[in-house]
Amino acid sequence: MPEKLKFNDPTPLYEQIQIDIKKRIESGELNVGDQVGSQNELAREYDVSVITIKKALLNLVNEGILYTRVGKGTYVSDQTFSKRKFSDQKTIGLVLRDLKHPFFSMIVQSIEEEAYNLGYTLVLTSSSNKIEKEEYQIKNFKNMGVEGLIIASLSLEYTATNYIQKLHDDKFPYIMISYMHDPQYWFIGSDHEFGGYLATEHLIKTGYKRIGYVHIGKGNLLSEVRKNGYSRALMDYGIPFDSKLIFSLRKEQFDSGEDRVELGYEFGSEFINMKQKPEALFFYNDSTALGFIKSLNEHNFKVPNDIAIVGYDDIELAKFASVPLTTIRQPVSKIGSQAVQIIHRRINGEDVTNRTIYRPELVIRNSCGSKVHSNNNLINQQQEPEGI
Repeated sequence: MPEKLKFNDPTPLYEQIQIDIKKRIESGELNVGDQVGSQNELAREYDVSVITIKKALLNLVNEGILYTRVGKGTYVSDQTFSKRKFSDQKTIGLVLRDLKHPFFSMIVQSIEEEAYNLGYTLVLTSSSNKIEKEEYQIKNFKNMGVEGLIIASLSLEYTATNYIQKLHDDKFPYIMISYMHDPQYWFIGSDHEFGGYLATEHLIKTGYKRIGYVHIGKGNLLSEVRKNGYSRALMDYGIPFDSKLIFSLRKEQFDSGEDRVELGYEFGSEFINMKQKPEALFFYNDSTALGFIKSLNEHNFKVPNDIAIVGYDDIELAKFASVPLTTIRQPVSKIGSQAVQIIHRRINGEDVTNRTIYRPELVIRNSCGSKVHSNNNLINQQQEPEGI
């Protein structure tokens, strides 16, 4: 049974819960594969809020002490977890780089639903933004006996990491749902260059010419791909490219949504002091754009009157911002469900194209001052995949 928490202890309650769960595992009260209890059950047992329980469990998952089966619960993990644990069920492993990442948190639900429809149990883990942990988790899932892997990798290089190359060479069923530029590897996602083009084209058609692009470090390949779309739109509409309008936030670690919001907020303070400001900005993602808007509001700058903004991803908060955000929406539900379908077909030995690319769509809201605005108007809604 859980120990009572010391509410007068300066140690945060979630940390006390983590310590207690670890003690219960070490004492043998909880064994490998045991469910630790639902979030509501644990909240009652420890007499704390569900939010506190969620934080404690998330930290233990990130440490590799627990793992989550989506829709099933949270269980005790172990690196020697035997394949026999899954011998009586079909299982797919989902390796995420950050459980709090807005894009991947949106995609999990559709993955879980399709896995359930096809009779698979989905086992979820997070690499906690650590590349070495990602490799360990992939190896661990294979040792556990999963039949396929869906991977959101930390790597943003042109080619795959060594352990993903090995999965590919071994013909183990896997699919990447994070950006993979190298065309030989198995990937499903959206056309990010086209998304960058759509965002920039919308700003141009709305009447802006001095348009900037905000990205999160030159080492991020995906950011560069979206910038290619931005550059191509300028060229197609006869607007000269100006490197002074490319703003790099110059941070190496930027993988959590909270980091991105903070970076956008900090950039807002820099923007206020710029002598020559752009008329409009295309942001690499929504989280950074939302942080930027918050910063501008605090300095009495108005969106879109003083600056027009387009984001990317259409996260849940985008439509609820103080100025609802015009953005690029990726078809996350389709990507998630098709990722499972592809894994299922590969498990069954079917021949499947190695790349499935969907076109994103522009969602027009209030942040651009568009004269053609209509609430939640969607254009360029082509959703059929293009084999590449």
